[in-house]
Amino acid sequence: MDTRTRIIVAAMELFWEKGFNSTSVADILSRSQVNSGSLYHFFPGKQDVLIGVLEAYRDGIGEMLLAPAWDGVADPIEKIFALLARYRRHIVETDCVYGCPIGSLALELHEPDPVVRALLAANFANWTAAVEARLVEAAERLPADLDRKALAEFVLTAMEGAVMQARTHRDVAYFDRMVAMLRAHFAMLTARRRAGLAPA
Repeated sequence: MDTRTRIIVAAMELFWEKGFNSTSVADILSRSQVNSGSLYHFFPGKQDVLIGVLEAYRDGIGEMLLAPAWDGVADPIEKIFALLARYRRHIVETDCVYGCPIGSLALELHEPDPVVRALLAANFANWTAAVEARLVEAAERLPADLDRKALAEFVLTAMEGAVMQARTHRDVAYFDRMVAMLRAHFAMLTARRRAGLAPA
């Protein structure tokens, strides 16, 4: 792992564990085991490290999140639920301390600068685009007039809210109920499509 990557990985971990504002440059140096000269060579300040972290999440969504979640899953709708299941595993493995890294940063940085805000938005857009693409793949099972982008955004919003609720209450049941409601919604949509295709 090269020096720049070590800094990014260390910052990812720290921003998730402590938040951006509570993480110091000294924390990043300690975790990454690099000297200050090396850090400032790549990143003039902590804000630049944040930009690097958000770019890494944006560019690595396939490798870091989607590919592991979708390994061995062929059905496009089940891929959406496999993605949610990956978040559930993180919640359970951390005793409900887990928070979505991008969602947590977006909540913490109330007034991010334009570059940071654009990168947060790009990360959310990549996530919803991946879900929307699965909905397009499942087009024959869903109503023809379905707004697939809006549904993908709804799935993201439900996931982020459920993660926050599970973390707040220290109870994964909040996440499970969200998934159950989404399952019911998808079942309703597929039933609507079947009814629309049924002969009069």
